[in-house]
Amino acid sequence: MDAKFGPKLVHLVDDDPSFCSAVEGQLAQLGYEVRSNASPKHLLTSLPDEDVPSCIVLDVRLPGMNGPELQLRLKELGSTVPIIFVTGYPDTQTTVRTIKAGGEDFLLKPVPTEQLVECVERAIGRHGAALTTKRAREIMLSRLATLTPREREVFDGIVRGNTNKTIAEGLGITERTVKAHRGVIMEKMHIRSLAELVVAAQRLGILDR
Repeated sequence: MDAKFGPKLVHLVDDDPSFCSAVEGQLAQLGYEVRSNASPKHLLTSLPDEDVPSCIVLDVRLPGMNGPELQLRLKELGSTVPIIFVTGYPDTQTTVRTIKAGGEDFLLKPVPTEQLVECVERAIGRHGAALTTKRAREIMLSRLATLTPREREVFDGIVRGNTNKTIAEGLGITERTVKAHRGVIMEKMHIRSLAELVVAAQRLGILDR
């Protein structure tokens, strides 16, 4: 388990009780929390938490709404949780379609424990990495929001490679004032070097504007 995020979750969507029981047992032994859903409707009434490293193990053939249809619905709802498809009926066309639509993996039942665990670990790892990047961006945005309008103008000039003199002339202030603003900006952004400041601006998309 990841102490930074809490327990790693696997959302299982399958109408086969014996398969669900087997998967729950296998993954629970390895420290995963498994939440079983007998139908897509059950999952849609309690959507996976986007802020917890997780994945969905989804059967292709389900009553009411099949796996690919649920995949599309989750995508429409903005879900970023990786989906691992499982099926007892190999179908090349379905496999290609689901992978193209963003499916993480496509496994055939009966799924060997080692293969399932490997796919789940990879999917959750990818989701966790995406969450880490997302949180780092949110923190940087919150720090950027603490800058005053003038500090933001100086910030924009710095990350675009302008000299203190150029920034001062453009804003109608002294170089000394620019240097003072620069020090405050670095402190507020919790950044120690110009290179870090430029990287932060790049990750926030500021340099693309």
